[in-house]
Amino acid sequence: MRETTTEITQLQELLDAAYGRSTEHLRSIVTGERKLTAEELTKALTGMRTLNLATVTAKGEPRISAVDGHFLHARWVFSTAGSAAKARHLRARPAASVSYVDGERIGVFSHGRVEFLTPEHPDFQEIEDHLVAHYGSSPSTWGDDIVYCRLQPHWMVGYAFDKSEVLPADE
Repeated sequence: MRETTTEITQLQELLDAAYGRSTEHLRSIVTGERKLTAEELTKALTGMRTLNLATVTAKGEPRISAVDGHFLHARWVFSTAGSAAKARHLRARPAASVSYVDGERIGVFSHGRVEFLTPEHPDFQEIEDHLVAHYGSSPSTWGDDIVYCRLQPHWMVGYAFDKSEVLPADE
């Protein structure tokens, strides 16, 4: 968990606002004890999570693919080849949706805009260090045109059917 107190507060505000703008159907499923708080999300989303990333083609056709996602500072970070269709879509149309679902155990759904992070970005080195620690090498060494992306969410909801199954036991 790398989130600051301010980031957790901002994430909680985002979660509350998103839930408040959600449909009656979603609110009938994500209720009470099933709704994950910002602090719970940061604890449940450690390490790599396989994300479903939705982008849109120039013709407005939806596309979905999978990426290795890392929840850092209350935002999803991922890398991919710059030549991948998803990277081309995101450069032209940065609006995207991301979901992480593990059966009925947990679901996290986010909508936002993707930003591309270059080595000059002030957050790049911390992200790079995290990815190297996780994978044992830098994703940038995996190909000639690897790009780092981060979803800046404007909507996010987290759900767990049984929080005890997704949250670490108290130490």
